[in-house]
Amino acid sequence: MGEITVQFLGSGDAFGSGGRFQTCIYVQSEATRFLIDCGASSLIAMRQFAVDPSLVDTILLTHLHGDHFGGIPFFVLDGQFSRRTRPLVVAGPPGLQARVREAMEVLFPGSSQTEQRFTLEFVEMPEGMSTRIGSIEVTAYGVVHASGATPYALRIDCGTKVIAYSGDTEWTDALIQAAEGADLFICEAYFFEKKIKYHLDFQTLMEHRAELRCRRLILTHMNDDMLQRLGGVDIEWAEDGKSVVL
Repeated sequence: MGEITVQFLGSGDAFGSGGRFQTCIYVQSEATRFLIDCGASSLIAMRQFAVDPSLVDTILLTHLHGDHFGGIPFFVLDGQFSRRTRPLVVAGPPGLQARVREAMEVLFPGSSQTEQRFTLEFVEMPEGMSTRIGSIEVTAYGVVHASGATPYALRIDCGTKVIAYSGDTEWTDALIQAAEGADLFICEAYFFEKKIKYHLDFQTLMEHRAELRCRRLILTHMNDDMLQRLGGVDIEWAEDGKSVVL
């Protein structure tokens, strides 16, 4: 396997801070293409940045909040109407399949009962274990974020490179494990310094920076408070459309 490209299709929070799309990270390698999270605005973001949904093999979900999984009903229906043939795997915490079906029923009544023209497989990943999905291996670490099901940080082994993502969480040492030796660790920095439950602020992250033994760190999921302070931050941050090559 050669280079891996990581593109932030959506780098925002749940509320459109800074006019950013909700979380959606697109990863391409020679072997596969996958999304990390698929917020409600993700299909719009994919159109904006000319990413073809029909080429996506897998969607990995950190947790079941609308700004991280709410795009799945739209993605599935788009595949149905565009006559998608490529199989799709949606992987995430236990309870994933039921929550997706419920969301589809709320948004598009009857859609959860429709048989797709393509194979749609749900994989519910156990906490603390590695799950093989096609050419990638995903390890899920339990974090601290109330979302109706176990929230995860993800560590994704793409063969020659490792990508880790915090998901949404207050500080937990699980992030140290997820980021260990990763080529890229994507981490939320919701506020600059304000401490709130279930989210991570930039100053707390910096207090633990030395413990995060990753090769590259990129901040994401920032609210207006954090976005307005970026001029004084010496850590790389995400923007919608930004691509990095590993």
